[in-house]
Amino acid sequence: MQHFSKILITLFFLLVSGTAMAVIPPPSVAAKGYLLVEMETGQVLAEQNASKKLEPASLTKIMTAHVVSMELEAKRISLSDMVLISEKAWRTQGSKMFIEVNKEVSVEDLLKGLIIQSGNDAAIALAEHVAGSEEAFATLMNQEAKKLGMKDSHFTNSSGLPDENHYTTARDIALVTMASIRDFPEYYKSYSERDFTFNEIKQDNRNTLLWQDATIDGVKTGHTEAAGYCLVSSALRDGRRLVSVIMGAQSTSARATESRKLLNYGFRFYVTKKLLSANKPLQKVKVWKGATETIDVGIAKDLVQTIPHDSTDKIKASLTVDASLVAPISKGTRLGSVKVTLDDKTLATLPLVALSDVESGSIFVVIKDSVLLMLQ
Repeated sequence: MQHFSKILITLFFLLVSGTAMAVIPPPSVAAKGYLLVEMETGQVLAEQNASKKLEPASLTKIMTAHVVSMELEAKRISLSDMVLISEKAWRTQGSKMFIEVNKEVSVEDLLKGLIIQSGNDAAIALAEHVAGSEEAFATLMNQEAKKLGMKDSHFTNSSGLPDENHYTTARDIALVTMASIRDFPEYYKSYSERDFTFNEIKQDNRNTLLWQDATIDGVKTGHTEAAGYCLVSSALRDGRRLVSVIMGAQSTSARATESRKLLNYGFRFYVTKKLLSANKPLQKVKVWKGATETIDVGIAKDLVQTIPHDSTDKIKASLTVDASLVAPISKGTRLGSVKVTLDDKTLATLPLVALSDVESGSIFVVIKDSVLLMLQ
């Protein structure tokens, strides 16, 4: 009878020498909801009311631009397409890029007007070009939100104008922002442009952080009376990207201040490191009935985590391995799991796999090990 109980092996990894540093709490942020997330790992570094449903105002346009970018990548539309401007798009209220009814404007200009000038008229014109109507485009937005895991969002329009059924959360907005940065880098570049001139009217990007910090390359502002002042910001420093979401600040200056506060906190007190390498042995474990008596086990993919500075000497990996591993075993077979913790907080749990093949042993080995297994 084979016994498939688990054995636990605890390993300690000292990755960087030095004295461990106490985790510094995040700063106080004056907003209805906020979130700070590391792009590569997706780890949240600071949050408050991040899953609270709030009015997004023009943060909506991140999703609008994302869906338009999807259509461009799929070649269902092109930047050179000329869009006939409807009366609905021309008459829309709020921020505008000042397109004119019954005139044609390229998708490229409309996309810049959407992102840089935050034009509600551009949002509607693009929606109508992609889906035939703004209502149909909102359906596309909601479908994409579902795919991205935006569980607490619902869109009814492409501009972000107030509607009781139009809402999102700081966490969800971070998801679509990171997807746009990752999937559409060419179109994301427009978020860093400081101004755009259309119809001989020059308008500055409302994201004042673009003038204050050279590492910040986006993303989008938003404001209505109900939503307050909102800002999604992203910065790239030394190869690391952080994304912050501020929703419901008190003023334009406050949303910028609170965003910089979060970004500076994340870069100062956290570091992103590879904690475990793929295909490198973590432990040798016993194999029964095999051509060899042991097998190396490890993980199939690198484990990269965002952790507080100088805390790597507190990282602990616990391996749980099947107690009775019987040959033959193929490389990549799951043989247990590895849990990585920091101060008893789980950072990740990953499959523990065989790093090589183990063939069946000789008939003598098989008989001997069969007897020993029965005696266990």
